Amino acid sequence: MSFWDYVCSKIVTLSFLGIGALFTGVFLAFAEVSTALIGMAAAIFLLLVGLWLLVSYLMERRQQKRLARILEELPEKYLLGEILPAPVNAVEYEYYQIMKEVSRSAVGVAEQAVWEKEEYCDYVESWIHEIKTPLTACSLILANGGDISRLKCELKRADNLTESILYYARMRTAGKETQIREIHAADVIEEAVKSQMEILIAARISVEIEGDFAVHTDERALCFILKQLLVNCAKYCPKCHVSITARGRKIMLEDDGIGIPSHEIRRVTERGFTGSNGQRIGGSTGMGLYIVKELCGRLDIDLQIESKQGEFTRVTLGWK
Repeated sequence: MSFWDYVCSKIVTLSFLGIGALFTGVFLAFAEVSTALIGMAAAIFLLLVGLWLLVSYLMERRQQKRLARILEELPEKYLLGEILPAPVNAVEYEYYQIMKEVSRSAVGVAEQAVWEKEEYCDYVESWIHEIKTPLTACSLILANGGDISRLKCELKRADNLTESILYYARMRTAGKETQIREIHAADVIEEAVKSQMEILIAARISVEIEGDFAVHTDERALCFILKQLLVNCAKYCPKCHVSITARGRKIMLEDDGIGIPSHEIRRVTERGFTGSNGQRIGGSTGMGLYIVKELCGRLDIDLQIESKQGEFTRVTLGWK
């Protein structure tokens, strides 16, 4: 900032000082004060104004250079508001407070973005390791004669994993992908069961479907949620019986499998939580129910999970 630019920024103050000096001079003239004394007073006034402009310019220029140096040395520019020195001027202090709020908001957004990126990378890494299992199984099946039913089962597992990561990637823009319309629960349930038939047969799971109702929701997302629940049944409780009931604007899926320990119920929808069952079986990313919970939240579906170890697990999807 040049000295002339600084003087221009003070033009309002200088204008009022000039008007005040003019009126003072007129008043002194009417009071019959000598011209020499008025001229001396004017000279002293101009000198003081000039000194004030020079000193304040040098002080603000030094402050400006200090801020520029801080900004240059700062690796993350959005953190500037956190380390700015507090000004003395009342108006500047208001700007200072606004800058700090903006900076805090930017820090929060940046930290959230970093966390989401790390979360996504972790899931992709675990997904790559998990999808190797069905792909390797397909290679072994083909190398040993090619059992069609087993091959279809492993391909369906790979397809489910691919669909899971696609839904996970879409969750940030779920509002744009969501298509709400009236659907019949029984139709979506039948579609989900039919799509997972190979896996259910391989796990020797019997499925019973009962009831129906109409509801406005996203058909594809609801079908994915039900498929994920069926995949969990096949993974954690083979040879069990699964009943799916649609009644009173609720879909209840219940199995008579190994159940979930009571102390793990509240954590099964946490990102990356595999629990004792997942650790025992292996090959679990702990992301299935997490994605289900996130989708339910976006679709205003009330998700409830109940279980008793060694007896049953019941998942209820409800609409208001």
